[in-house]
Amino acid sequence: MPVDPLVRAHFTARAAKYNRSSHWVDDPELGAFTVAKLAPKPSDVLLDIACGTGLVSKHFKGKVARIVGVDITTAMADQARAFIDEFVEGPAEALPFAAASFDLVVCRQGTQFMQDEAAVREMFRVLRPGGRVCLVHLCAYGHADKAEYFEILRLRNEARRNFYMREDLSRLMTQAGASSVVVHDWVSVEDVDVWSDTGAITEEAREGIRAVYRSASPEFASLHAVSVGDRIVDHMLFGVAVGVK
Repeated sequence: MPVDPLVRAHFTARAAKYNRSSHWVDDPELGAFTVAKLAPKPSDVLLDIACGTGLVSKHFKGKVARIVGVDITTAMADQARAFIDEFVEGPAEALPFAAASFDLVVCRQGTQFMQDEAAVREMFRVLRPGGRVCLVHLCAYGHADKAEYFEILRLRNEARRNFYMREDLSRLMTQAGASSVVVHDWVSVEDVDVWSDTGAITEEAREGIRAVYRSASPEFASLHAVSVGDRIVDHMLFGVAVGVK
C-alpha cells in the first residue's frame, strides 16, 4: 500500500521537536493511564502503531515481553530504538504480520492520518483472541465545539484526514469486530503556542489557530475551559478507547 507523502513529510519536519511539541506527548500520567487501561501481562507481545519517537512504548517497556513498533517516518522512529525491540517501516493499513500475532495493540494519535477503518481492521486482524486494542486520540467534546475544534486541528496539521468524537472511536472498533468497547476520558492542559509550534506549519497557520480561540463561541470556550491572555490555554480532550477481540 502506498504511503501518504504528505504525512511522511509532515512528521519528518516535526521529528526534531516532536518530544517537546505538547504536554500530552510525554506526560507520564497519560502514559500510566494508557498502560492501566490495557493491563499488560509480562508475557504479552505489544504492537505500537504509529510508534513515532517511542513515547508510548516507553511506558510499556519492562511490563511486556516484547514491543514491535510500526511507523512510516524513519526520522521519528530512529528515536524509538531504546523503547522497542523491533521496528517495521510501513503503513498500518497493510500490516506485514500474520493473524493473531499480538496480545496488545496501541495507537496514539495515529489513525487520524490513515484510512482509519482499514487500519483498525488490521489491528484486530493481527490481535489474538481475547487481546485488546487501545486507541488514544484527541476528540471534540461534542457537537457544540466540534466545528471550531476541527478547524483548529486542521490548521495545525494539513495532513490530517480524520477528526473524531468519542463515539467515532467506538464505532471504528465495533466495525472491526471488537466487543466490550469502553471509551475513557483524559483531559490534557495545553499551552496553545507550544502546541502549535511544531516546526511543520507556518506562522500564518499558527495565527489562524490563535484567531479561532480569540473569537471562540461561549460553548467552545466553556467546554475547553479556554484561557486567553498572554498565553492561550486549552483543556484538550482525549478519548482512550479500549476494545477486546
